[in-house]
Amino acid sequence: MRLETREEAQLLQQLEKPTILIVDDEEIIRDLCARALKDYRILQAENGQAALKILDQQEVDLILADIMMPIMNGLDLLLQVKERDPSQLVVVMTGYADKDIILRALKSHADDFIQKPINLLQLKTTISKAMEQKALRRELLQLKQLDRIKSDFLGLISHKLRTPTTSISLFIQNLASGAINTEEDGFTEALKAILEESDYLAYLIQDLLYYSDIILQDNEGKATTEDLKEIVMSLLAEKRSALEKKGLTLQSRLAGSWPTIMVDRRRIAFALNALLDNAIKFTPPGGQITLTGEISEQELSLTITDNGPGITYEEAAKVFEKFYQIDPHHTGQIRGFGLGLFYARQFIRDHGGTIHLDTAPGKGTAITIQLPRRLSPCLEELPQGASD
Repeated sequence: MRLETREEAQLLQQLEKPTILIVDDEEIIRDLCARALKDYRILQAENGQAALKILDQQEVDLILADIMMPIMNGLDLLLQVKERDPSQLVVVMTGYADKDIILRALKSHADDFIQKPINLLQLKTTISKAMEQKALRRELLQLKQLDRIKSDFLGLISHKLRTPTTSISLFIQNLASGAINTEEDGFTEALKAILEESDYLAYLIQDLLYYSDIILQDNEGKATTEDLKEIVMSLLAEKRSALEKKGLTLQSRLAGSWPTIMVDRRRIAFALNALLDNAIKFTPPGGQITLTGEISEQELSLTITDNGPGITYEEAAKVFEKFYQIDPHHTGQIRGFGLGLFYARQFIRDHGGTIHLDTAPGKGTAITIQLPRRLSPCLEELPQGASD
């Protein structure tokens, strides 16, 4: 793996810094605050309207806004920001000692306030305290989400494991009690069915360990410089057995060399693996799967197309939901956990990418992912040097 360039290292360092949006109609105040907050990535806006345009384009960790501004004042900005995202940190600045203004700001859920003229030590302390509170709230939210995922996952596991274990147990009990005649013609078929249940049980356990490792334990992204084409080809090599077993033909149209991009290899590999598994699962025996890719200045895109049965518009809207599984025969016994596409979309989005599904009954399915060639700030933990 190549060493990062100085420009890439500087980009990583800049992206690691929390972002503060300073909103004030006086440029000298904005510059003064920016110099005092040099440990942060700083954005500036001259009024609330300009600040909202910036927020439409990128995320910020904290907004530091003056109350009295033309076009849109700080209180109106505060109301609109909190309506969009109640968790967004907003610290207001005011040159008035009017308790009514301060009370209105706090009632509008301002996280703190600073009086003008600004005391730079107070400014830095207030911002630092607000950032610490945000980090604690985020950590608490992640813990709650993780607990909910674990609870849902354990419930799903107990349901999914019950069918194969019950079938195997009943077969062994009947065999031990002599209720099954091993000389009868049906014994071979029953034995074959139990072998399939045993293989499925092993598959579920393997999937369980995989999900536990990458989802329940590995909570922070780790970006490295990777070749997306190489990741895809490695996965295809692993899928060769499954493709041959169903007699599927796979055409790869990823010709030439691809530029490297900064990604979390494990999560991108997980997403691509889930999409390939889905294509293999729903492509009929003897069918075909095609991989195509495109390279532009801004992004890399990869499309996986199959000639399977396709799905309805209603089902297409649900396939990325957690635990949702397509059940064409309405048996209620669809195999797997129904988590692959859910986390595939989440991991792609974590990289600032998109995933699009194009399908219709009888026309197959095409899934396209697009990844930006520049690193997304959604990845929380980034490498500080060369990667292996």
